[in-house]
Amino acid sequence: MQNGAYMPRLKYLHIYFPIFITVWLGLFLDSNTVALELPYNQWLTNALVAINFLWVYFNASKSIKQLMLFGVLVALGGEILFSLILGMYSYRLGNIPVYIPFGHALLYASVYYITKEPLVRKQPHRLIRLLYPFMVVYALSWLIMANDLLGFTCTIIILFLLHKQPSSKPFFLIMFFMVVYLELVGTHYQCWLWPEIWFNSFSWMPSANPPSGIGVFYFAFDLGCLWLYKQQNRHRWSRFRNIQALRKKQTFTT
Repeated sequence: MQNGAYMPRLKYLHIYFPIFITVWLGLFLDSNTVALELPYNQWLTNALVAINFLWVYFNASKSIKQLMLFGVLVALGGEILFSLILGMYSYRLGNIPVYIPFGHALLYASVYYITKEPLVRKQPHRLIRLLYPFMVVYALSWLIMANDLLGFTCTIIILFLLHKQPSSKPFFLIMFFMVVYLELVGTHYQCWLWPEIWFNSFSWMPSANPPSGIGVFYFAFDLGCLWLYKQQNRHRWSRFRNIQALRKKQTFTT
């Protein structure tokens, strides 16, 4: 502390930091390199992610516990549709690894708790001003260096969605870079592969491996989780929305 300055402590580091480690270690264990020595290496990743999922789940609030479980269901449906049916990307063994749906839910929970940190909540506009340019530069760099039109198009869609939902900017900007981290590690270790063109069918939409802005699909993931949560908690959700409306009204009148 200096000149009265105060640095808020990281209250939720114990929840989201293990997820960063699990992403790196788990995807390394599922790599082709490890598979040469351990034929059933993917089950090591399944076990590691399961342990991390339980750790986060039992440390999470009641609402986040529900959202994590809904996230597993939404992610499983999305993986079946986009990977197995449409062939948008493919996994190393041609399956959907057990750890993948649980990993999506973990990523979702990690972003939520990062945005809950006092440091983020006190200075959201500074975070936005920092991450916005990095997102655009990253997408442009991928477009120029890897002909990643798919990723760049997805990033444009993200910019549009953030413009329409400004209150969600911190969450989805952090989510963008969490997905970048996940995708770079996963494709580096060849746990999954994105084809050179969209759905391996549309030559007019070239793609990098991975596409830069593929985190756009987490908007749909978020909508799916929230829809299931609303159906399960209709009275609580209605009360929450009423409180939000009252706060906005009070802010407007003052």
